[in-house]
Amino acid sequence: MTMFRLSLLSLAMLTAGASSQVLAQQQQNNPTTPEEEAEIEVIQVRGFAQSLFRSLDTKRFGDVVSETISADDLGALPDVSIADALTRLPGISAVRTGGQAAEINIRGMSGGFVFSTLNGREQVSTSGKRNIEFDQYPSELINSAAVYKSPKASLIEGGVAGTVELQTASVLSNQQQHTFTANLRGMFNDRANEVPDGEEVGHRFSLSYQGKYLDDTLGVALGYARLYQPSVATQFIGLAYNVSRDLDNNTTPEYISEGFEIQHLGGEETRNGYLASLEWQPHDAFSLKGDVFISQFDKEAFARGFRVKFEGATAAITNPIYNGSSVIGGNIGRTRNGFTRVEVVNDDNRDYDEVHSYGVKADWDINDKINLVFDVSHSRASSDFRNGLLWSLVAQDATLATPVLDPNVSINYQLNGLNLPAIGLSQAAAFSDINRLMVSKYGIYPFVNSDEVNAARLDLSFDLELPLVRSVEMGVRYSARRYSNDRSVFEYGSDGAFLTSQPPLRLTQDMVKVVNFKGDFAAYPSYLAIDLDKALAAWFPQGVPSPVQSWGAGNPDVINGNPSSNVNTPWSVLESGKVYEDVLASYVMLNLDTELFSLPLTGNLGVRRVTTDQSATNLSDVGGDPLRGAQNIADDVGLINTRYAFDIVGEKYTKHLPSLNLNLALTDEWQLRFASAKVISRAPINRLASVTSFNISDTGEITGNSSNSPFLRPFEANQYDVSLEYYFGAGAVAFALFYKDIQSFIQDDVLPEFDFKAAGFPVPDFIIPDIESGVPVATRNGSLFTAVNNSNGGYIRGAEIAWTQVFKELPGIWSGLGAQLSYSYTESEVSLINSLGGEPFETSFEGLSKNVVNATAFWEYEGIDTRINARYRSPFVSSQVGINEQITNFDSELVLDFQFGYQFNDNLKMLFQVNNLTDEPTKSYFGQQAMTGTLQYFGRQYFLGAVYSF
Repeated sequence: MTMFRLSLLSLAMLTAGASSQVLAQQQQNNPTTPEEEAEIEVIQVRGFAQSLFRSLDTKRFGDVVSETISADDLGALPDVSIADALTRLPGISAVRTGGQAAEINIRGMSGGFVFSTLNGREQVSTSGKRNIEFDQYPSELINSAAVYKSPKASLIEGGVAGTVELQTASVLSNQQQHTFTANLRGMFNDRANEVPDGEEVGHRFSLSYQGKYLDDTLGVALGYARLYQPSVATQFIGLAYNVSRDLDNNTTPEYISEGFEIQHLGGEETRNGYLASLEWQPHDAFSLKGDVFISQFDKEAFARGFRVKFEGATAAITNPIYNGSSVIGGNIGRTRNGFTRVEVVNDDNRDYDEVHSYGVKADWDINDKINLVFDVSHSRASSDFRNGLLWSLVAQDATLATPVLDPNVSINYQLNGLNLPAIGLSQAAAFSDINRLMVSKYGIYPFVNSDEVNAARLDLSFDLELPLVRSVEMGVRYSARRYSNDRSVFEYGSDGAFLTSQPPLRLTQDMVKVVNFKGDFAAYPSYLAIDLDKALAAWFPQGVPSPVQSWGAGNPDVINGNPSSNVNTPWSVLESGKVYEDVLASYVMLNLDTELFSLPLTGNLGVRRVTTDQSATNLSDVGGDPLRGAQNIADDVGLINTRYAFDIVGEKYTKHLPSLNLNLALTDEWQLRFASAKVISRAPINRLASVTSFNISDTGEITGNSSNSPFLRPFEANQYDVSLEYYFGAGAVAFALFYKDIQSFIQDDVLPEFDFKAAGFPVPDFIIPDIESGVPVATRNGSLFTAVNNSNGGYIRGAEIAWTQVFKELPGIWSGLGAQLSYSYTESEVSLINSLGGEPFETSFEGLSKNVVNATAFWEYEGIDTRINARYRSPFVSSQVGINEQITNFDSELVLDFQFGYQFNDNLKMLFQVNNLTDEPTKSYFGQQAMTGTLQYFGRQYFLGAVYSF
């Protein structure tokens, strides 16, 4: 048998139908002798193996440390979003939301440190932060994805953890003139029957077309992807330890949890994605391409069950069970003046998210030495999240005209670590009794935010072909980002009581049904599920009053002919605002091509200069003093508040970001990489929003307080990467070490002698503290307590090893067997203090798992394509969502996915997949496993469908 060795690049290009120009260049760089040419035997590699080779070649011939996923890989797996696909890469892990990957972590750093682009353009987010929500991006519309772990000067700044570059199709590079693909898959969740009104069945559908016209000078791509899926879960959530009392009279306080929730979650998620691309290349030296990407993701969800509120400061607590100084069990009772209670919850949440991305790019080879690229883009995101809550309490008699709370509240509980706790509730029978259960509060709390960025960039490259420098690149980019968030509210009723000043919200038999917990949760009490549409139609015959942004006058709508309640809601105004961010960046980069010890050395050396001008609207609490700028500020209902001064504050700063990437070819198979760079990640965009309270004392000293700050500087780090890579005929092995020296973090702290006036705050030069004397006193700077960049950083370091191989040497049907395995180890000296578990304890950096393992075994033979993937991550720190977002420790998790496909012919392929094969739950805890956080069970997702293409 004749044998041969092709580089992975040649193999991938042959199987993918690459252009003859690329192959010719590869052959020129690696010429073969006539004897070698006679021994060449072409190996046909298709499907998943082909996509692996393409990804390895991108990594091998790239000029930075990176990981990639090819188009075939994304097209072959029915990933719900691009996030699922990215988690199969070395050093990448995911935080699951609702059982699915939404946020990705890179090398132990959370999503806030990950910068993302689409077709090289900055993307804004629906999250209200900077990190994009990857489940917004359908995998069917993404042609390739790359994770850059080391930067270069030409990349847009913003990722301390790394940069994720998503790419859509480039039609003119296709080998075929026209391609059309239709994809239809049904899905089923096996735990949906445990959630009353939970949907079991969903579907995915996509269409795409790519075609070349006018002698291959005009390319058109169109794509549509639809996802409809049930969202179901059953969960226990333990809440933070926010109260301390000396229960055993030993002068040392014990910490008491806020309580816990046991709930059914259900609903539906609908995502529609649209893609359009027009590419024009009238001649070889010029091309013009326009792209449009739109994703609309609507989520309607309910949370039903009950919430136990201990109110530990006033509760009667007997027989406490301790874990150290924290209470994890005992009997909790309501005192005469206390507020201990059990709320039956029927919440209704709706989230309407939309992302738009538009861009036009012109690429012009001015001559055979000079290339110019000009790109303009617009990205915008909007999110309309409406949290609707409906809480009920147990009354002595809910049929009375004026219901009275049942004071006989007794709660027996004992947490059971990462297993479900034992619970006994004295009012359990009343939760499903319409004559005892009474609605105490209905509220709607919209959170509407918008985020957009307009950008333009110009890049020039010059081929020099000098002994050391192959070419030089330089460019400039300007972007203008605008972020706004608006809060509003409608409330009726009270959290912990029945208000006698309002007509009661009565339940009728046609509004409710009794709901039982099933499966692992079957021991917990039944409760009444409320049909919200029927209830609201009865309570609000004229329609539900619209939420408003108000200082606290309530709104003028009426309910059943009576005025709605006056509520104290100044937060709806204070938490609303705008952020402005203008960035001017420029860079110069040398592309290296030389030799070191007679070995080929390539790479790049450059520096990026970034000037950021950031500001935000600010409401300063000046106590209504007109001398300090107090203004008449109206809310949505016309109420005037005179306590605050409105202004815009912020600052401007410049950063220089050098970078170096070197690649030394030790042999044809072995190469050594080294990378070093200074990197930044800007603060979450919502942390730049500003509300400040400040005071001027009689001596003229100015002091202030602000939860956020428009003066926040970016996170900074110096990072270093070394990797050794070995490429062989049907696979590769890579070993990497990395080190990040984090320079600063955001934390709340005191800034002494802060210059309020220079920062733009409305402070006078003088005050008159004594009206009778009339003697002016000069103001002077004092302290500002706010979010700041501290200088107590630390390292994050680790190692990665990855192995990929197709066992072509095996006989017969086993020749299609292959494997992909990666392991990452990460550690950090950075420790954060968390007090949500009671006594303050140290936690690791958010998102850091010491051990991350990704393993895939696959087999392809005569149309059969099957694989199983396992993703493991050790414990890490992230946020759980209860009443409020809370930082907790998440337990390790192992998620298994399975896929089977069969290719009937060149056009038709059948697919079957199971996600979360072992029904792996999400489990978290507060510092120690005895203090339970989240126990959430999602179920398995089954997919069955077909792909037709021609």
